[in-house]
Amino acid sequence: MSRIESTLTELGLTLPNIPPLGGNYLPYRIEGTFLYLPGAIASRDGKIQFAGKVGDNLTLEQGYEAAKLCALNLLAFAKLALGDLDRIDHIVSVNGYVNCLSGFSDSPKVINGASDLLVSVLGDAGRHVRAAVGVAGLPLNSAVEVQMLVALKA
Repeated sequence: MSRIESTLTELGLTLPNIPPLGGNYLPYRIEGTFLYLPGAIASRDGKIQFAGKVGDNLTLEQGYEAAKLCALNLLAFAKLALGDLDRIDHIVSVNGYVNCLSGFSDSPKVINGASDLLVSVLGDAGRHVRAAVGVAGLPLNSAVEVQMLVALKA
């Protein structure tokens, strides 16, 4: 078991099964020392866990948990791509999208769920630049979608 997977276990977290792809795209792409990961929604075992709009039928706290689940799904994609999560050097960037009502201004607080999880699991290597954007809708009515760029160890 990798160091990163051991940390996940210590935190009481498990990597979900790889979610099914929602279209005609790759589950990952490695270019040089970078791993590009697709948008991951708040699903587990192919079922949406947080459906709807944050600030409407979902609370900020539920949005935060949805973002954490998205980050776990991305780590599952990284494990698929790399075989060993310890090949991750650091997280470069995170783009987070929050399904919310017009005027919702707390998208950064929601996407903190993904950022906080990555830092908890990877330490300083989990710190990243990011965007947190509110949108009118997401695939399968997911509350959150997160995309990530990872730098790999040389």
